[in-house]
Amino acid sequence: MVQRRPKHIEHAPVRVQTGIISTTRKGAGYIDDPDPKKDSIYVEEGTLNTALNGDTVEYTVSQRSIRGKKTNVAKIIRVKNKVKDSFVGVVTMEGGSTVLVPDDKKMYVNIRIVSEEVGSLKQDDKAFVKLLPWTDSTQLPTGRLLKMLGPKGKNDVEMESIVLDKGFEIGFPAPVENEAHEIERTGKNTPQEEIKTRRDMRNTLTFTIDPHDAKDFDDAISFKKVQGEAGELYEIGVHIADVSHYVREGSALDKEAQKRGCSIYLVDRTIPMLPEVLSNDVCSLNPHEDKLTFSAIFVMDAKARIQSRWFGKTIINSDHRFTYENAEESIQKESGPYHEELTILNNIAKVLKEEKFSDGAIEFEQDEVKFRLDAEGKPIGVYVSERTDSHKLVEEYMLLANREVAKYISDSIKKKGTRDTGSIYRIHDAPDVDKVKDLALFVKALGFELRTDKDGHVTAAAINHLLEQIEDTPHASLIRTASIRSMQKAIYSTINIGHFGLAFSFYTHFTSPIRRYPDLLVHRILHKHIENRPFGDKDIVTFQKIAENSTMREIDAAEAERSSKKLKQVEYMSTRIGQVFEGVISGVSNYGMYVQENESRSEGMISIRSIGDDYYVFNEKTYSISGQKSNKKFTLGDPIRFRVIAADFDRKTLDYELVRE
Repeated sequence: MVQRRPKHIEHAPVRVQTGIISTTRKGAGYIDDPDPKKDSIYVEEGTLNTALNGDTVEYTVSQRSIRGKKTNVAKIIRVKNKVKDSFVGVVTMEGGSTVLVPDDKKMYVNIRIVSEEVGSLKQDDKAFVKLLPWTDSTQLPTGRLLKMLGPKGKNDVEMESIVLDKGFEIGFPAPVENEAHEIERTGKNTPQEEIKTRRDMRNTLTFTIDPHDAKDFDDAISFKKVQGEAGELYEIGVHIADVSHYVREGSALDKEAQKRGCSIYLVDRTIPMLPEVLSNDVCSLNPHEDKLTFSAIFVMDAKARIQSRWFGKTIINSDHRFTYENAEESIQKESGPYHEELTILNNIAKVLKEEKFSDGAIEFEQDEVKFRLDAEGKPIGVYVSERTDSHKLVEEYMLLANREVAKYISDSIKKKGTRDTGSIYRIHDAPDVDKVKDLALFVKALGFELRTDKDGHVTAAAINHLLEQIEDTPHASLIRTASIRSMQKAIYSTINIGHFGLAFSFYTHFTSPIRRYPDLLVHRILHKHIENRPFGDKDIVTFQKIAENSTMREIDAAEAERSSKKLKQVEYMSTRIGQVFEGVISGVSNYGMYVQENESRSEGMISIRSIGDDYYVFNEKTYSISGQKSNKKFTLGDPIRFRVIAADFDRKTLDYELVRE
């Protein structure tokens, strides 16, 4: 009798995938599916296996039924790359240990501070700690104290907390400061040999236009009438601080600026990319001082048609420092300083703006809310920063310079016959189809229309048509914000695809090297193209790394800026507990409705349970909450009266309650 061997059943190998995880405060997570058309892969609470938000992880996928729905669930195998190992938080005492409760809302676990480093930390102090290697998810991670910040709630402590939590620093390392002071000592007087290599613009009328509280001036505009064959023309120069002359590639200053990526503009202060001796003095285009600049100079007619353009190194001496307010006054009043020159510049700027929008640029102008602060940083008032002709004038000439520099570099690359990677561009892709569909449904529920094609694609003209519909309606701010959020993010890249929002085929950042590292890099790149010097493969790889890092740093800086504003909004409303305000419903969910106050734009929540006169349910399709008996409906965009009932500084949240008529 022949003995049969048991059948060998082969199981398909479990496929290990790699992705970036996004975590929640409750300890769950999500990983984007490699197929963008599919939902994110869910990671259940308690199964993160020490993975933190933004980490690159290896995982396997299985399918499970969760709340009656088939769901792709990930099992984290290991953490491949950690992106954040330092956290700011509030100190508390737990079971005899000193523990940090992180400010980061995506950090789902507290951190036990090494006992021998606790020092004089007290309950409710703020501290900055660095995680030690964490491999056992059943135990709290341990952290080493990097810095004591002080008692929570103090303005300086909270602002430094925001900066550190986003991976920035307020001060500069000693080698960076030393280099900056050496440049200050030696760089005040420019040698004649250097001046001879530059186009001398010191006798051409030049001025700066900036906010009243600005301390660094990285751009200036010059103006001169010239005679052309067909009549009067205008030589208009856009002069940018030549930071690249002082911050040399590979120096400590350069490495620190590259790491930071940009300056940060908090509610009460600026965290500069460069030490202040450079940003506010040596490089800054202060009035009545000789300054080294990199310039884009255009000869134009009154209809903004460019007759010629020139790019190169210059030296200027600014004749006047305008604020936006007094520049506007000069434009509007015939007796103001340099009224004629400003008026001509303003008229040409308006033509440039009209051309931009006729080519398909999107009009996304929004009011900016600012706070008046007392000496201790407490908000005592709020106001809207109005955008006037003087703001738009400066903006249009900066856009012109950025566009034409990008075009010049691209043309230079084509002449050399090399691939389009000899630069860094500012690009903006067309909106994601799914986000456009969501936006179209959203505005339809509010009574407006966003036109899309049959595949869900949208044009800039269609978005502008929507923005025209909502002008002067109660929903204007809400829909404008939703439209911006539906757009792709503008990023830096070595591959040029154009800028959808501006409707430019070529665009880069050239005009702010004091506060943005990509602009400093573009200065170096442009100078190399002007001098017809070659680029190597190493350059191209470096540019892409800088592009990616600068994009991430820009996002971090924007989050820090929003966090500082949110803190001041909560602080402002905390002194108004019990007061009644008017606002608009800015969001709805199962938990209640978010309401944005009209003046300060402070957003808080009215709990669905607190409405009280009926049983209210959330309707996702109509973006509304409605009472089952009364049919009373609260819809996104509705005006509403509310009372402030609570403010939570740690979570930066506000609680409101409905005020009935």
